[in-house]
Amino acid sequence: MPKIKYIDETGRERVVEVPVGWTVMEGAVKNLIPGIDADCGGACACATCHVYIEPPWLDKLPPKQEMEETMLDFSQDVRPNSRLSCQIKVTPELDGLVVRTPKSQH
Repeated sequence: MPKIKYIDETGRERVVEVPVGWTVMEGAVKNLIPGIDADCGGACACATCHVYIEPPWLDKLPPKQEMEETMLDFSQDVRPNSRLSCQIKVTPELDGLVVRTPKSQH
């Protein structure tokens, strides 16, 4: 099972195993990772699962779709490596993925 590392704004790291097919958001919510609220339940309708993807992983993710881009417009402190974790499906290739949660979500 792929392991995803979630890092909060204080630098605290939490590594959890996330089943293939789940989203990075589901892995966070089901493992009580702070900073990923997922108010809409993963419907790409709220942006409360905003994360920063560590740069080495960006090319391994599918590109953002228009709806994700639109929802990110509602987030604070959006950066080039911003993504909505509800839009990232976990695959075996994402084993070791590192995401950071924005300070504004804590």
